[in-house]
Amino acid sequence: MPVKHPRPGDLEPIETASRDEISALQLQRLKWTLKHAYDNVPHYRQKFDAAGVHPDDLKTLSDLAKFPFTTKADLRDNYPFGLFAVPRSQVSRVHASSGTTGKPTVVGYTKGDIDRWADLVARSIRAAGGRPGDLCHIAYGYGLFTGGLGAHYGAERAGCTVIPMSGGQTEKQVQLIQDFKPDLIMVTPSYSLVIAEEFERQGIPPEQISLKVGIFGAEPWGEGMRAEIERKLGIDAVDIYGLSEVMGPGVASECIESKDGPVIWEDHFYPEVIDPETGEVLPDGSDGELVFTSLTKEAMPIIRYRTRDLTRLLPPTSRAFRRFGKITGRSDDMLIVRGVNVFPTQVEEQILRDPRLAGIYQINLSRDGHLDNVEVQCELQRELSGRTDAAERAAIAKELQHHIKTLIGISTKVSVLDADTIPRTQTGKARRVVDNRPQQV
Repeated sequence: MPVKHPRPGDLEPIETASRDEISALQLQRLKWTLKHAYDNVPHYRQKFDAAGVHPDDLKTLSDLAKFPFTTKADLRDNYPFGLFAVPRSQVSRVHASSGTTGKPTVVGYTKGDIDRWADLVARSIRAAGGRPGDLCHIAYGYGLFTGGLGAHYGAERAGCTVIPMSGGQTEKQVQLIQDFKPDLIMVTPSYSLVIAEEFERQGIPPEQISLKVGIFGAEPWGEGMRAEIERKLGIDAVDIYGLSEVMGPGVASECIESKDGPVIWEDHFYPEVIDPETGEVLPDGSDGELVFTSLTKEAMPIIRYRTRDLTRLLPPTSRAFRRFGKITGRSDDMLIVRGVNVFPTQVEEQILRDPRLAGIYQINLSRDGHLDNVEVQCELQRELSGRTDAAERAAIAKELQHHIKTLIGISTKVSVLDADTIPRTQTGKARRVVDNRPQQV
């Protein structure tokens, strides 16, 4: 597929600005944000006062390191509207997380926030190669989850024709893609593989699928997953990043011409990478935890929010803004297996090294006495399913076990299964880990 390289007229001036211009704008907006939060959100005033800092202490961008972090616990402690910086009557929309690990985290948006969000998702779609008039199939879930509506408003703002399919009903997803022939799809990477499997089941090859670009977010995915999606759907797979606490999708997005990590829209979000243990700010290029401060949010400014995503800041390439590397895991979903720190994405990477295996997998953890047991369940590619005998499956499993042991450092049992054996997600994020180990008390 020919890549649609953006013309200079397709870019906003800030996307090609100098570093000095970007830093000056960030400093101006950061001063406003800190004052806005301090003056209007009691939680921030108390935290700043307790840390002995005041918005007037910010003289340079590096001074932000003096200010305290915000965590998901802060959002839950102020549930539902305690972090709003404007009267509730000025809040145009509310979104919330699923709350599967406690109270949901609630975020609010003024009309201006909604407009800026749409602008940034539109910018992300343009970076992915989307253009006015393109047909955009949205298979993110709609509702309190920010994915569906965030993508929807952004695609409309970009001038696309939107198909608001939402998640689930996989056969209908494929039918509509075949009938409407969209150019773009916005969906989680794991569900895109479910859709790809349905195309395979119906005998529709990638060259007969109209899609040209997929814009994937809401869960970590690696280069192996990218290659798998691109091969099965015949598209360019581009990473869009966001989280509801910071805005939603569109905080950062890859450019189709480089596909070398999401570009952070630094005119609206100030990034830091910190040591997750000490909180120390690390220099660009160092691995650590990604932290964001909003620069333009009115309803709910967010100060030094710890995303728990592990990555590193990278220099600009396709745009004037910095990028970050692929998310390697999360500081709060790290698995400790017999003393070894393991991230699911590390296992995924080893699975996808083998072209005989598909991108659907599950890691099952149990405990035998005091020892952890790990079973990795993975599936054969559909064309090999039912045609691979037990000896070959055992050989594939042994090879994968060896790679995991050598490169990650843990012993595993590997089960190589037929296609469609592992339960699929129908509405969004895949459940990659089932941890049945007893809770420590």
